[in-house]
Amino acid sequence: MSINELRSIATFAKAAELGSLRQAAAAQGISPQAASQALVQLERHLGVRLFHRTTRQLSLTDEGRQFLEAARPSLAGLQRALHMARRAKDEIAGPLRIVGPRSTFLPVLWPVLEEFCTQYPEVQPEVHMDDRIGNWVEDRVDVGFRIGPSPAEGVIARRLFPLQLIICAAPQYLARHGAPDSLEALAEHRCSVFRHPTTGKAMPWYLKVGDAVVDHEVVPSLSTNEEELETRAVLAGQVLGLLTGVTAAPFIRSGRLVPLLAQHMTERSSVFIYFGSRSAQPARVRAFIDHAVARLVDNPAYVLSARELALAETKGRRAHCPA
Repeated sequence: MSINELRSIATFAKAAELGSLRQAAAAQGISPQAASQALVQLERHLGVRLFHRTTRQLSLTDEGRQFLEAARPSLAGLQRALHMARRAKDEIAGPLRIVGPRSTFLPVLWPVLEEFCTQYPEVQPEVHMDDRIGNWVEDRVDVGFRIGPSPAEGVIARRLFPLQLIICAAPQYLARHGAPDSLEALAEHRCSVFRHPTTGKAMPWYLKVGDAVVDHEVVPSLSTNEEELETRAVLAGQVLGLLTGVTAAPFIRSGRLVPLLAQHMTERSSVFIYFGSRSAQPARVRAFIDHAVARLVDNPAYVLSARELALAETKGRRAHCPA
């Protein structure tokens, strides 16, 4: 059954209830002409007259009375279903399906999620952390986070903040091995390499040289597909690592890590939030998107300024490198 047929039946039922096609039109927010046309189309479709009509009076025919009795229970059920759907759309309650990358993103997502759940305890988050980019529609995702915009069609992506890549060392590493003074000098140091979680491929260090971003290959003293393990190895002074600003920023600010060769730091990609059409979203999804955007867009907690990096490097080299 088409939407037009449903509207015609609803107009017919309302006219029968009120005894006036004009009043039925007003009750449904349509013009009298549209109501009359809907009724004519319904009678033509059924092949029977539903009303005896004069300029002053409207009364059901026998066929109209039979049709109304048969249609009324279904119309009532449909109206209940529409009311429930509209109410559910406006309530900030129910499941909220969120996806995000395992690597990097947990420290970003958890504070946002914690604040949102405290404010809206009736929402039930379903969070799936995965580095692969799945099918946004098939996975029934409400809100997603990705490094780089989503390739899925029909998905709206909004940039949240740049993802910095920073060469980092712990003070104890610098005390034992010193610090490289050029990219070429990295060959003399113990470096870690991150392996892509799905392909297992060793990732080069993406670094800025002039105005370009280059793939700088390093010989790994440690390689892993788990960012937390790599971070712990760098914090322990075992290796140098190319860490994201999300991971490194709090450790650099606390002095537990020192940025190196900061002039080569790159913002090769950005973190995005992505979602479907805002007009058809439940209130809980719209509320979470608005909360995440307000909390994360250009949040300085995850981004270090060039001046901050330079000062931290100068201070770290002076304090921890052998004279």
